[in-house]
Amino acid sequence: MDRDPELSTAPETALARTVLVGVDLGAGHSFDPTLDELAQLAESAGDDPVARLVARRKAPDAALFVGAGKADEIKALVAEHGATGVLFDQALSPAQQRNLERHLGVQVADRTALILEIFARRAKSHEGKLQVELARLQYLATRLVRRWSHLERQRGGAGLRGGPGEAQIELDRRMIGERIKSVKARLAKVKKQHDTQRKARAKSGALRVSLVGYTNAGKSTLFNALVKARAYAADQLFATLDTTTRALYLDSIQQTVALSDTVGFIRDLPHKLVEAFRATLQEATEADLLLHVVDASSPQIDVQREEVERVLAEIGAQDVPQILVYNKLDALHAQPRALVDWIARGNGMLAPRVFVSATQGTGLDRLREWIARVASGEPLSPPTSSPHQATSAQVPIAGQSDPSAQTTGIA
Repeated sequence: MDRDPELSTAPETALARTVLVGVDLGAGHSFDPTLDELAQLAESAGDDPVARLVARRKAPDAALFVGAGKADEIKALVAEHGATGVLFDQALSPAQQRNLERHLGVQVADRTALILEIFARRAKSHEGKLQVELARLQYLATRLVRRWSHLERQRGGAGLRGGPGEAQIELDRRMIGERIKSVKARLAKVKKQHDTQRKARAKSGALRVSLVGYTNAGKSTLFNALVKARAYAADQLFATLDTTTRALYLDSIQQTVALSDTVGFIRDLPHKLVEAFRATLQEATEADLLLHVVDASSPQIDVQREEVERVLAEIGAQDVPQILVYNKLDALHAQPRALVDWIARGNGMLAPRVFVSATQGTGLDRLREWIARVASGEPLSPPTSSPHQATSAQVPIAGQSDPSAQTTGIA
């Protein structure tokens, strides 16, 4: 388990045994009682989750986040399973992280550090690496109290680093600040290049379509199926971090649209990462149409949909027309009554929903038809004169009833 502030990307020779901890802080705080998603994140980062512990508190403990009693339980789990680290599903303050490491005797990391590490390992493009580095440095700047034991004041004098009496932590903070400015300047240049490319695509008149969705919903697999590309796709979180754009030819209208695959979203995505990846996410804000890909087989389908809508609102893309693409149809035990219907979004507007299986090709023709309609200038509106005239129907998805879904008889 490598959670050093430097967030090393060196490969590990063996999986690090890790204890997972989640804390239910009540209403208003996100909480996953199964810790399944945290386990997936840990596995994506090269860890082996060997034990899980869930705690409930009205408020975080200022010193140990979980309190002394639960901290002792975690310590016992660490000893029992021979764990070398502990991962928290919630964000820890620098002081809480330091205190927990002293109490438990092993490395401690929170969800934010874990996501940053995965991003650091997966980024391939120059822009992606810069974006991850910026987020990493901004996170590190708040953690200067974590491991530094050399914070005594430096003696001033000729030939010594720093000014008279300058503290080591001040030097570290200044060095990080200078690096952040440098990375931001380089990102600004990359953004200008991408803006030029986007403007060129806009001048071509082609419809700009962006795939968005929760991580591991199958966006890259769908992208490959639609455009016959070979973008990297895997059954893991954050398999794709870099935006890829390809031409999608629609035979029915003999037109080409520009289809972009973007980074996936996740619950509690660190705000600094959203800021750092704003240039990449701009593909979504400037799109003419969003294909919101949803994992129809996920038991957390509603939470995942809401999180994507929240991030889209944060980046200013909430009003871009959407087609909801319910992927992984082949993984559903109960099949929907029709491959196409209408469903209410979080903003109350109805949007077309298309059920597909990107791996088997089911429903892709219907999805292309809807993209072609938009490319031809047709509005995304139900055929009925008003939404309430549609027949209400509950579509069985992963054992979850969706009373907001409304079918229109489209089959």
